[in-house]
Amino acid sequence: MKGAFDTRAGTVYDDDITCRYHFPNRYLETAKRSLGDWIVYREPRRGGGREGYVAVARLVDLVPNPAKPGFTYAVIADYLPFDAVVPLRRPGGFYEGFLGQVENPSRIGAAMQGRSLRTVTDAEFGAIVRAGLRETLAPENAIRLELDPGYLDAEARALVEAPPEEQERRIAQVLVNRKIRDAAFRKSVVDIYDGRCAVTSLRLINGSGKAEAQAAHIMPVAAGGPDVVQNGIALSATVHWLFDRHLISLTDEMGLLVSHNRVPSELRGLFEKQMDRIHLPKDRTLWPHPQYVRRHRERFTAD
Repeated sequence: MKGAFDTRAGTVYDDDITCRYHFPNRYLETAKRSLGDWIVYREPRRGGGREGYVAVARLVDLVPNPAKPGFTYAVIADYLPFDAVVPLRRPGGFYEGFLGQVENPSRIGAAMQGRSLRTVTDAEFGAIVRAGLRETLAPENAIRLELDPGYLDAEARALVEAPPEEQERRIAQVLVNRKIRDAAFRKSVVDIYDGRCAVTSLRLINGSGKAEAQAAHIMPVAAGGPDVVQNGIALSATVHWLFDRHLISLTDEMGLLVSHNRVPSELRGLFEKQMDRIHLPKDRTLWPHPQYVRRHRERFTAD
């Protein structure tokens, strides 16, 4: 059964919601109902949260915390942040039906107390996730996100071209489709880099609004790298090719490392200004995470 898990920054729990969610065992039976299924994450307003649904993920295991009896880790996979925060309420009511029973809107927070983990229906889940991926799936964004027919196989095209109501019904297929996940990742990464290659600083946009820069995973998906902006970097096609083959990498200070004996001298001239610091988003919380950078650099030094 689908679930909804509350999460917030500064929590006392040992969370990294891209891979684990820590909770007291009073919620264990509720969590078991969603084991093997999908969940949405919601941030409450308290603690500076964004008051809405922010991401989707799959609950793959429940593991007792040996260091803290009475607590459990939910093991998370396939984490995907939403394009934008989905508010609790939609036209005509709330996404979660039980909230419609709260007579006083100011008491919504109180109604959520003691329900940090809860189940949701398939219909509620589908509507929340479809709203969270609205920009990725919008037809007007298909070209710039590489969801136009020229990039899609038959399965992906059927999902992308389906009406919103059908996408809600088939949302589990949407969530595991690599083309659609890559499009959501591309949107997040390329947008925060303003369509600019982090290494060359070049910003090229075609007439359809598509940036030449691509969204590169720092830690590959095949190796367990998540589809989050901190595991991404915007790179032009040639630089992306070099990065994926570990011919270039990054220092902890976000300077550029170049394998001078394997990268042609004609290309090395493009990198001179980025050796100390590549082009990065203004918000430091969106910079490449050191954990993923170190994993990439290990391959750079080993190869």
